[in-house]
Amino acid sequence: MKILNNVFGALILLFLSFPAFSQIRMQGNQTLNLDYTNPQKYEIGGITVSGTRFLDPASLISITGLKVGDQITIPGEDISKAINKLWDQGILGNIEVSATKVEGRFIFLDFYLTERPRLSKFTFSGIKKGQADDLREKIKLIRGKVVTDALVNNTKNTVRKYFLDKGFMNVKVDVTQKPDSSLANSVILNIDINKNERVKIEEITFAGNEAISESKLQKQMKNTKERKFYKIFTSSKFLRSGFEDDKKAIINYYNSQGFRDAQIVSDSIEKVSDERIKVYITVNEGRKYFFRNITWTGNYLYSDNYLASVLGIKKGSVYSKETLDKRLSYNPTGLDITSLYMDDGYLFFNIDPVEVLVEGDSIDIEMRISEGAQARIKEVRVAGNTKTSDHVILRELRTVPGQKFSRADLIRSRNEIANLGYFDPEQIGMSPVPNQADGTVDINYTVVEKPSDQFTLSGGWGGLQGFVGTAGFVFNNFSLRKAGKLRNWTPVPSGDGQKLALNVQANGFRYQSYSISFTEPWLGGRKPNSLSVSLSKTISRQASYTEFKNNPDAPLIKINGASVGLGRRLRWPDDYFVLSHSLSYYQYILNNYSISGFSNGTSNSISLNNTISRNSYDSPIFTKRGSSVSLSANLTPPYSLFGNKTSNFEWIEFHKWMFDASWFTTIIGGKERALVLNTRAHFGFIGTYDKKLGIGPFERFKLGGSGLGVGGFIVGTDYVGLRGYEDASVTPSDAGGVAFDKFVMELRYPITLNPSATVFVLGFAEAGNNFANYREYNPYKLYRSVGVGARIFMAAFGLLGFDYGYGLDDYPVIPGVNGSGSPRGGRFHFMIGQQIR
Repeated sequence: MKILNNVFGALILLFLSFPAFSQIRMQGNQTLNLDYTNPQKYEIGGITVSGTRFLDPASLISITGLKVGDQITIPGEDISKAINKLWDQGILGNIEVSATKVEGRFIFLDFYLTERPRLSKFTFSGIKKGQADDLREKIKLIRGKVVTDALVNNTKNTVRKYFLDKGFMNVKVDVTQKPDSSLANSVILNIDINKNERVKIEEITFAGNEAISESKLQKQMKNTKERKFYKIFTSSKFLRSGFEDDKKAIINYYNSQGFRDAQIVSDSIEKVSDERIKVYITVNEGRKYFFRNITWTGNYLYSDNYLASVLGIKKGSVYSKETLDKRLSYNPTGLDITSLYMDDGYLFFNIDPVEVLVEGDSIDIEMRISEGAQARIKEVRVAGNTKTSDHVILRELRTVPGQKFSRADLIRSRNEIANLGYFDPEQIGMSPVPNQADGTVDINYTVVEKPSDQFTLSGGWGGLQGFVGTAGFVFNNFSLRKAGKLRNWTPVPSGDGQKLALNVQANGFRYQSYSISFTEPWLGGRKPNSLSVSLSKTISRQASYTEFKNNPDAPLIKINGASVGLGRRLRWPDDYFVLSHSLSYYQYILNNYSISGFSNGTSNSISLNNTISRNSYDSPIFTKRGSSVSLSANLTPPYSLFGNKTSNFEWIEFHKWMFDASWFTTIIGGKERALVLNTRAHFGFIGTYDKKLGIGPFERFKLGGSGLGVGGFIVGTDYVGLRGYEDASVTPSDAGGVAFDKFVMELRYPITLNPSATVFVLGFAEAGNNFANYREYNPYKLYRSVGVGARIFMAAFGLLGFDYGYGLDDYPVIPGVNGSGSPRGGRFHFMIGQQIR
């Protein structure tokens, strides 16, 4: 046995040594006698490199680890190690070692090397330009890089993974090299891709599921769906990454139903055809568990009973880690244990739920609490605002230095920053930095500016005016303070949160309307008291320039308007409430322009509008949660009560009441994507102080269409949208209605929340009506519609809307009021700007 081991060891030594010696040859007529049983030592007398054109010989010699004067053994491992070091660089295609001469104990070596080619450029074939552009970013091939086998294989694998992730499981990738004639020792790589057809999922089958049905498990899989003929908008392609996420979602669902030990035992894919696969998933549900005893330790501020009531988990409830985490850390629909403490300043609070006993199907939980000390806010910093001044952001924050820390105030501050409209709401960062040494906390906010100024350009049909074009600018972050210096006009001074709006409507000579308004949201800079002023002028003629020149008495109306408003944020019932007042004056100058029997003369309207509103939206563009409620009363002086007023034209009198309410509720989803339900209700009523005078023609309501009412506002009319019906067609008289109601339900889902172009789609059902007098008012008699639509918010243009509504009821024809009425049927609507009603 010992003899066999010795022989075997000698054979291995000879085998390992042989490759190195086979690489050594003699140049010229000299010979180098190799005796494997009697290796000889030589001293390197010189080293040369041949065969290379672009690589530095000195660097290559350095890589070998050999140098002149080194003692090497031939046969031996020295040459073999040098060759391996050169191979490891991956830049050579062939290596040969030869002895140029041998002088006594000196040997002169030459390394003959063949360089690998370098990459000059690469191209794609078989795919579209957009996919090629995506792949260029992923494969990261650099011109001049040595083309190695590893580089080619990595490129193939990256391209394959890219298409596998998109459902092309049969993709084939071939990389070929072609010499580049314009550049020495360079090649062009052509990456030829044959995607073949996407692989669709024919069937998803579960095994081992007894407590939960297969259909419920499939609903948890958001990325992996079966191919069904009725699932028109559902993708059934197989994506490996999405499948892995879906497996986790299945386990999470099991956990939420009390099966905390549930596992996916195995999964497999069966190829049905080149384009179809079946997916098999085997689960082990395990036992269903229930909460039993929940005890509390370490709590001194709140009693066990109170904490248990906030937690809201009763003995015998199905055990769910997800529910437990929500009730402890963050409950979007109510109070949780963490917010109970953190809203009272206990930033260092910590709670650790520990399963102390698992007995049968019951679990006992011990809530181990560390309350810590109350923390007060030390410093508040804002970063990322490149245009908006710091004070504009800081004045909106609810986290003020010196106050107790509150998580609710932190979240509220984030919403207030988003509602400014100057920053990307998805990138607002909040970072509390605790200082346990002194019991304080610093709060750092980060924002990303987005364009907020808007340019509007639109057109519409305005009745007697014909086509009316609109152009306007809205500068939402204007700064009057900076307007005095020319260098701040880029193109306008900005950063102080003021609003300046300019608007022009025109249809040549027949119709022109001009308006300008300015709003300062923080008058004086210390309190959220707003000041707004506006001026407007409108001229409408029922004749062309030539007709008017020949007949100066052609119908004409001029309207001059001005208003000033004051608003302030209230602290009671809470600081979401705002109370505002505005005083308006409008002068209507009529010349042969008939409005409900009044044709010549001047009408004057002085009114005081009082509004109390509450707004708790979490975002102004795509709102996921929150509500808005508004009640307003617009009142003129009661002239008829102080004199013998015989008409409601010279000095217009009315009292007008408006109520608007809107609620947003997230049904499914979270921060990135959410299906949101929006419900709205709107009411409007107008009355008079003297029943004998009746209600005048001004400030009435017209329903129908998009609610834009282009050109119609010249007689002080409120246009209210009702999709599925013609514009202003749901109108009982030529002047408009005196009472209306409208109810809306919308489901909204975002396509993209990119701040430069936010897009969401919606489906709606709404109903409303408009009444000529209060005797006919019936809130249950409604004209209904359903439909779908989309909203696009672009920073430069504001909100654009497209709707297709189908009116479910026929609105009757009223001669001289609504043309052909509005028969039931489908209609497209376009809107621009944020419509309230």
